[in-house]
Amino acid sequence: MESNVIIADPGGRGYDFAKGIYRHVCEVEGREFPVTFADIWRTEFRDGEYKLRISHNVRRKKCFYVHDPNKAPTQWVTDLLFVLEAIKDSSPSEINVIFPYLRFARQDRKDESRVGVNVKAVADMVSFYANRGLTIDLHAPQIQEFFNIPFDNLFSSPVVINYLKRVHPELLNNLVVVSPDAGGGKRVESFQKRLAKDGIISEMAICYKRRARENEVEEIKIMGDVRGKNCFVVDDIIDTGGTLIKTGLALKEQGAERVCAYGTHGLFSDGTGKFGVFDKIMASDTLVAEKSDNFEVVSMTELFGEAVYRTIIGASLSSLFE
Repeated sequence: MESNVIIADPGGRGYDFAKGIYRHVCEVEGREFPVTFADIWRTEFRDGEYKLRISHNVRRKKCFYVHDPNKAPTQWVTDLLFVLEAIKDSSPSEINVIFPYLRFARQDRKDESRVGVNVKAVADMVSFYANRGLTIDLHAPQIQEFFNIPFDNLFSSPVVINYLKRVHPELLNNLVVVSPDAGGGKRVESFQKRLAKDGIISEMAICYKRRARENEVEEIKIMGDVRGKNCFVVDDIIDTGGTLIKTGLALKEQGAERVCAYGTHGLFSDGTGKFGVFDKIMASDTLVAEKSDNFEVVSMTELFGEAVYRTIIGASLSSLFE
């Protein structure tokens, strides 16, 4: 079987995530193919320009580039372009791009005149260079359709539920799964169905918000009974957390016993220390976040590692979630 290379930037905060993927692939029992790890070498010039070079030979090899989402958005786009150009010019047999978190995913529609759909611009660029793409918990599933290549979207819910069963089994009794807004209803419904597959009975609640003006939440209303219940709020992205915090406060005002929250992608633009309303605030390790007393990390490296392994051998990814 052909050689495989996992590639990442050692200067980025997401380097350990890429190394975790590599370790999982290496440790798969019965692995019958070679896999190596390559770094991206950066050369800086005095005028601010730079060039990138792949540390290992990738000719006729299947490449898996793990693109670090912890970089500033402009740097993220520029590095993505330059790395893909460097890999493609090195004559690999295949290019797979792994996005632990896909930047610009919230810019998925034309919401006013004379604006671009930025995530589509990213998709067009990736589709030009790569053969496949992989991410987790896309902000909107239809973003997959912007890519002209196979683009797989993993789901974090099985990993999160296993984490809760192992670390916080007390939360799974008398449980209500909560969406912080109406748009996340399908996400919460999917999470609830996954719980049911594991024999965990839960109820569902949806919060509705009415905004007075941009970026300000005026009022939170809850559809569902949360009094005396353990509430687990599920979202895909936690940014400033304004809506999430007001959701937590509203749940406690309605008599919830415990209130915890999970967001796959923890941007935490204002840090994690402001989420004291929650008994536990959780996020995956797709992004690196500062630690606080009630903050916990749910690792997704094994899930990504298994997805990479299955891609290499041509096995199904959907069976991971059946």
